[in-house]
Amino acid sequence: MDTIASLFSFITTPVSWVIVQFHSVYGAIFGPDTGWAWGLSIVSLVILIRICLIPLFVKQIKATRAMQTLQPEMKKIQERYKNDKQRQSEEMMKLYKETGTNPLSSCLPILAQSPFFFALYHVLNSIASNDTIGVINENLLQSAQKAHIVGAPLAAKFTDSASKVEALGASLTDVRVVTAIMIVLMSASQFFTQRQLMTKNVDTTVKTPFMQQQKMLMYVFPVMFAVFGINFPVGVLVYWLTTNVWTMGQQMYVIHNNPTPGSKAQASYLDRLTKHITQHNKVGKRRDRAIVKAIVAKGRDRNEFERKFINGLSKAGLVAQADGTVIKSDSAATAQAEDGTPTTAGGAPKRQQPKRQSKSQRQHGGAGGAKAAGETDVPKTSLTKSGEPEDTKPAAAAKKGGAKPAGGTRSKAQSGQRKGPQRPKSPSKK
Repeated sequence: MDTIASLFSFITTPVSWVIVQFHSVYGAIFGPDTGWAWGLSIVSLVILIRICLIPLFVKQIKATRAMQTLQPEMKKIQERYKNDKQRQSEEMMKLYKETGTNPLSSCLPILAQSPFFFALYHVLNSIASNDTIGVINENLLQSAQKAHIVGAPLAAKFTDSASKVEALGASLTDVRVVTAIMIVLMSASQFFTQRQLMTKNVDTTVKTPFMQQQKMLMYVFPVMFAVFGINFPVGVLVYWLTTNVWTMGQQMYVIHNNPTPGSKAQASYLDRLTKHITQHNKVGKRRDRAIVKAIVAKGRDRNEFERKFINGLSKAGLVAQADGTVIKSDSAATAQAEDGTPTTAGGAPKRQQPKRQSKSQRQHGGAGGAKAAGETDVPKTSLTKSGEPEDTKPAAAAKKGGAKPAGGTRSKAQSGQRKGPQRPKSPSKK
């Protein structure tokens, strides 16, 4: 480990300088020789490094999702060229090049942290060996050796001998209890982070070897941390535990607000988004609009959770637009004008369909149905001449009352009726 750490000795001076700067701040509050001053300096170093690595973390998320999208194609290539490993590798590289993905992008945050991790290890190991390093002079070296975190010196290890621990002013029991608890917390945080990723933020619709590998790593990584952790100084354990907790919180934020399509986290997110949109009839945040826009752009390629989201909006009378906003649908936006005429969302009067007449009304020219404009019923009285022909009765009534004939031929004022002579009704067969 010392050989590996010495390879990163070029960065030990910047790391030691950052720790000293934070120590000068916390030392003025808690005292320069306390474990709080030196421990919080290491925690602040982790936070500063992780803030600088946020762009790489975003790139890691995009690379991981791109790899998940390519899993079906990768599986086809593996099955097609299972007997030709060279051709299989060539096709894989061709697929990566065409899609612009890089499998190593998901490891960028870990690779970027490794120089700082080994530099910090080298600094703490030098403190334990009573050697000055970087900007840490003799006075700072003596102060760091006196600093204890819950009874364990910063430079002490689980595997140190009793004499070495006593030289740092502590007991072997305290050191091993503290380091064991920190190793368990470090492994547990790593396991929970990986399990959270596998159970909530993985596309469950695609079963690929990649998922099996991730499940295996969920159990392998915590064991590796436990094995290597017994050789880490307490200060390095503080560093690694802090970065694990940061990763866990950062991942929880991403899963809650920007989940992987097809995952359980996406189902929960879209349920919350549906309730919010139906309650306020709009998409509030820019991030939500971007997700709605992406769902609309997929069209028929939507997964079951996205289709459920679109159907939920439709039931609420809303329609998602291509720009990520929502509007009321035409059926829900139908309103009533001032005169009672139904109108659509655009304000245009709704077209009225003519009432369908019955068969008897069509045959008798509407005599039994709705009357034409200006038509009045002429009641029969005893004064009507019985000898007068029936054809002349409507004509006489029209001259007196101005009504139009309602029998024989159909009225032109009635809508939906055929013009011209009507076909005579065929005699019924007995």
